Amino acid sequence: MRTYRYFLLLFWVGQPYPTFSTPLSKRTSGFPAKKRTLELSGNSKNELNRSKRSWMWNQFFLLEEYTGSDYQYVGKLHSDQDRGDGSLKYILSGDGAGDLFIINENTGDIQATKRLDREEKPVYILRAQAINRKTGRPVEPESEFIIKIHDINDNEPIFTKEVYTATVPEMSDVGTFVAQVSATDADDPTYGNSAKIVYSILQGQPYFSVESETGIIKTALLNMDRENREQYQVVIQAKDMGGQMGGLSGTTTVNITLTDVNDNPPRFPQSTYQFKTPESSPPGTPIGRIKASDADLGENADIEYSITEGEGLDMFDVITDQETQEGVITVKKLLDFEKKKVYTLKVEASNPHIEPRFLYLGPFKDSATVKIMVEDVDEPPVFSKLAYILQIREDAQINTTIGSVTAQDPDAARNPVKYSVDRHTDMDRIFNIDSGNGSIFTSKLLDRETLLWHNITVIATEINNPKQSSRVPLYIKVLDVNDNPPEFAEFYETFVCEKAKADQLIQTIRAVDKDDPYSGHQFSFSLAPEAASGSNFTIQDNKDNTAGILTRKNGYNRHEMSTYLLPVVISDNDYPVQSSTGTVTVRVCACDHQGNMQSCHAEALVHPTGLSTGALVAILLCIVTLLVTVVLFAALRRQRKKEPLIISKEDIRDNIVSYNDEGGGEEDTQAFDIGTLRNPEAIEDSKLRRDIVPEALFLPRRTPAACDNTDVRDFINQRLKENDTDPTAPPYDSLATFAYEGTGSVADSLSSLESVTTDGDQDYDYLSDWGPRFKKLADMYGGVGSDKDS
Repeated sequence: MRTYRYFLLLFWVGQPYPTFSTPLSKRTSGFPAKKRTLELSGNSKNELNRSKRSWMWNQFFLLEEYTGSDYQYVGKLHSDQDRGDGSLKYILSGDGAGDLFIINENTGDIQATKRLDREEKPVYILRAQAINRKTGRPVEPESEFIIKIHDINDNEPIFTKEVYTATVPEMSDVGTFVAQVSATDADDPTYGNSAKIVYSILQGQPYFSVESETGIIKTALLNMDRENREQYQVVIQAKDMGGQMGGLSGTTTVNITLTDVNDNPPRFPQSTYQFKTPESSPPGTPIGRIKASDADLGENADIEYSITEGEGLDMFDVITDQETQEGVITVKKLLDFEKKKVYTLKVEASNPHIEPRFLYLGPFKDSATVKIMVEDVDEPPVFSKLAYILQIREDAQINTTIGSVTAQDPDAARNPVKYSVDRHTDMDRIFNIDSGNGSIFTSKLLDRETLLWHNITVIATEINNPKQSSRVPLYIKVLDVNDNPPEFAEFYETFVCEKAKADQLIQTIRAVDKDDPYSGHQFSFSLAPEAASGSNFTIQDNKDNTAGILTRKNGYNRHEMSTYLLPVVISDNDYPVQSSTGTVTVRVCACDHQGNMQSCHAEALVHPTGLSTGALVAILLCIVTLLVTVVLFAALRRQRKKEPLIISKEDIRDNIVSYNDEGGGEEDTQAFDIGTLRNPEAIEDSKLRRDIVPEALFLPRRTPAACDNTDVRDFINQRLKENDTDPTAPPYDSLATFAYEGTGSVADSLSSLESVTTDGDQDYDYLSDWGPRFKKLADMYGGVGSDKDS
């Protein structure tokens, strides 16, 4: 059978009534002298029997911050199986057991060893048990109970901030929200009035007030002016216990600043200002500054200046300096001391940002009078116009007057003026000017097609004071004169098909004219008189400055005439009439059926009538064979081994030596040094004859160089003398060639004396008669002369 055991009750010994079943109405420093006892009951039959008790408790109460010298008594635990013989042992566990709370293991008395703070821990949960000392077995089941800490007013209210900062616009109405402060109290808000806070103002009256429950600070005085006082320091107190005596309190400081509003108009410190400026001041020149004061701040102190009335509304202007808030008076137009010496202006200063609720304070603007005196200065001459535009015909003669400019001294003295042209603008000195009356005339002939506009500068200078001068631009336009004939817009070379029909258009031509007539270009086209009668082509004028070239007959033969030169006369319609003759080249070409050009060369006529395909092939093979033979013959001739000129010692006769040596071109620097012929002063030291073997080796004899001014005859005579006395020369007459161009020439030699020669006569002109297929060979071998051996 299972046995049930419990801690049954916690009661006051000897107290038969439940007087402490409700919270105590008054705190004390301890509990009453009566003891609280927790009895444990049970029986030996392992059955749970509950005895009748006055009260049943599962919690104890303690006051925080106990100040007694002894341990604070909490309560007593007792089991009904405790017979007082010390056989039972009471054990305590849980929050603070053994440290904050101790138990007498024999009697079950519980005591607190330290001062407790509810704000640190308001509730402690513990467990109690009674065990047999001998066996160590529990005689009662473990029972849990609670110790609650009763609060006392031991914490003052604390504000969330030590110092608050707030702003409120000046001139605010009474009751305007400023800021809200807040304080907290660590005491128990559910027990008494320890945590009930009330706010009050200690410093800052009568300007501000605070709501006692919410801590909201409001304005309490009407029309607080920032210009009189800007900063306020308010001290707020928070007190617990509902503000009653004995409650704890805390304070905070609120720094309140009045922000600016536009409640002050600008004011000039003086009513009249006076300035001076020379009459030569250009527009935009500052004359002086004026400033109105405004007690406000920021944009509320912004000021705009304007000229409202006066004699110089159109002569002066006023602008606002945004950094200094000053009004800067500037020149708007050029001044003239001779016309007006004093100007009076009325300048107004106003606020651009106005708050309507303060309009009752008056207009937010002020005005002042400004007097400006113009000072006389020596001014440069003034031209009658800012710029001059003149015109002149391009066929005007030299010294033709174009026009004139006029300038005068604006001062009262009216000093005389002289004129000149700025030569930096007329480098070619095409124009000139009369220094006395300013007349412009030409000094050179003009050409509109070269330069249409001439932009020059004229200078006017005071004769008495040359430092005073002024300039004016002068634009001269050159008017066109019909002095240029029209001409072809491009070079025209066209073709006509051999099978062309009559009146067939083969080319459209256009013309251009450098002139620019007022009514536009109107060109007419026609054949030149010498070609109009027998021409094979005609000209059709399209009346739109173009013309077409048409065929005049059916069919053309390029073998009879391969090219036609067609002279075309182009005339304009201006006065005087100008005309020119241009030539159109027309080539006769073979064309396909669509008229597309195929060939324009005059080929040999071939009559295929009666020739079969085999005959044509045979002819072609013959031509190829002949061509190969010619090429091989030429190659063998060039590669033939040279024989000695003297075959026998007995054979002594006059000979013409044919070297037949073809050099390797300009890149061949080993075969022959042509520099000797180009410059006689440069002669190789050791150069021997290559046609015979000399019997004895003689060093070549250096001859003096020909003078720079020696002509060709002297040069040849000198070379003949050198050969006659040269021991290395052959003992028979020979042909000596010289390619002398003179010492002063830097050009290469164009002489043909060193051309390739052959021993036999050969004429390749017949290759040009074989048609276009042999044109390349004809160009290579045709017309090449051959040297004859003698």
